[in-house]
Amino acid sequence: MKSPRWKSRFICAILWAVAAGAGQAQEGPSSLEEDDLNLGGDIFTDFSEELEAAHIVEEERFYRYGRFFAFNLGLGLTGFDGNRGKAYENTPPSYGTSFTFFSDFQKAYALGLEFSKHNFYVDQIVNKYSSAPPGLIQVSMLRVFFAFRYYLDTTNLGTALTYSNPYFVTRAEYWYTTNKFVDQPSFAKDSGGGLGLGIGGGLEFPIKLKENYINVEFLFHAVNFHDKYTQDYRPLSSNNYGYDDLTGNTYSVMAFYSMSW
Repeated sequence: MKSPRWKSRFICAILWAVAAGAGQAQEGPSSLEEDDLNLGGDIFTDFSEELEAAHIVEEERFYRYGRFFAFNLGLGLTGFDGNRGKAYENTPPSYGTSFTFFSDFQKAYALGLEFSKHNFYVDQIVNKYSSAPPGLIQVSMLRVFFAFRYYLDTTNLGTALTYSNPYFVTRAEYWYTTNKFVDQPSFAKDSGGGLGLGIGGGLEFPIKLKENYINVEFLFHAVNFHDKYTQDYRPLSSNNYGYDDLTGNTYSVMAFYSMSW
């Protein structure tokens, strides 16, 4: 009677051991997978934290070594091509002033204005002025602009390029032009405005770091002058002298003295 009971207990012990082993076998892979997932952590969180840390370091470096604002005073030349270039005689210098805000080491924004004077001479009767030649015409050009500068990263370039601080610049502009008839004061002034776009580049040489700089800027301007397609100065015949229109592009070079803080 005792033998069967002992056998049944032995069989139950074997079955329990098999069941326990199977349970451990089932838990093994899941625990390994869980460990595998936890080893690297959340890669997105880690990447975000690294970016944030790098951004903080860059901001601290900018606040310590960078410039925040600059006031600029400049002189330069403004010229033209096309029919406007043939008609105009430039009267240097051009004047300029602007205020610059630096957002970081590579980006800056500027608001300013420039002024230049030109003249041209028409000694024959033309389309609009057929009663008398216009004679000497003085041209005043005032432009207001908003500019964006992008300074190149010259960390791994030569000393000369690093010292010159090269940058690209683009400007949204408004040009207001006034034509004054010096020889014919009875003729009404011809005035009007037009939108323009300026694209170019510049160099910025430090006199004293973070305080004083000399800035040289070269720009190409595409301007929709109010008299761009004017027929006022069109010759009355092929034997007469005049201009079919005043189309043409605009160029400028300006040198600024910049006071920064």
